[in-house]
Amino acid sequence: MRGLQALRSFGGLTFSQRCAFSVKRKTTQLKELIHSTETQFIMEAHNGLSAAIVEEAGFKGIWGSGLSISAQLGVRDSNEASWTQVLEVLEFMSDRTKIPILLDGDTGYGNYNNARRLVRKLEQRNIGGVCLEDKVFPKRNSLLEGGKQELADINEFAKKIKACKEQQTDPDFQVVARVEAFIAGWGLEEALKRAEAYRVAGADAILMHSARGDHSEIEAFVNAWERRHPLVIVPTKYYKTPTDTFRKWGINLVIWANHNLRASVKAMQTTSKRIFEDQNLLAVEKEVAPVKEIFRIQDEKELAEADKKYL
Repeated sequence: MRGLQALRSFGGLTFSQRCAFSVKRKTTQLKELIHSTETQFIMEAHNGLSAAIVEEAGFKGIWGSGLSISAQLGVRDSNEASWTQVLEVLEFMSDRTKIPILLDGDTGYGNYNNARRLVRKLEQRNIGGVCLEDKVFPKRNSLLEGGKQELADINEFAKKIKACKEQQTDPDFQVVARVEAFIAGWGLEEALKRAEAYRVAGADAILMHSARGDHSEIEAFVNAWERRHPLVIVPTKYYKTPTDTFRKWGINLVIWANHNLRASVKAMQTTSKRIFEDQNLLAVEKEVAPVKEIFRIQDEKELAEADKKYL
């Protein structure tokens, strides 16, 4: 009875626990994005700061990019960062935001057992879902020119998806199956066969990937798929395709996959080079964010208010 009264009054609960009563679970938010009848969009982030910026910009969800997280750690997108190191980054991202994160979970960091353990750890960190790609471990980035792309056995990967869905404790946790048939050059028929196998295995959505500079592969798949299951795309290479085309196709979720990383790299290269050459800050100070803006994003105001209350 006393526990019920505590719940009614929110007394004794942490901030995160109170939020759970007043805000939809992040898994539920992500599920609604993926199953929306209107095309939705999520944006890449790779640490707590970039995640906060994405949320503040108005996006309803975050793509926890494997490329971007590994790059900000200074390693290659070939599973050189361990899954526990990725989890540590995600924990900061999740704690800092109220919108869901869809993790780019590569292959699940091993076989079905590694993947289902990953799901359990993601749920513990309040992550909305994971996207798994049907490659062998360790993976290679799909956009590498001339890179060898080895695909997993279709039945083995389908069982990996099944294991993840059976592992989850939150019914709204999303498992997205990423099909790499086009990336490996295996064509439309193989892409359809794999997508259908993963749908039957329980995947909440299919991410169809293509590295072509035009949208011909994706359009061919969309026409053959006939909206039988939620579809996710990543138009990094076919960026000239109008967004209204994605809406016309009935795409459920579009991922802007790596642009915050690329924007920050360009800015840091330009700033570092200029300061090195000038040996002063005169030319760059007006081009960079003021320190007080960093403090604002970090929510220093909350700490100042807490200091008045507790110190």
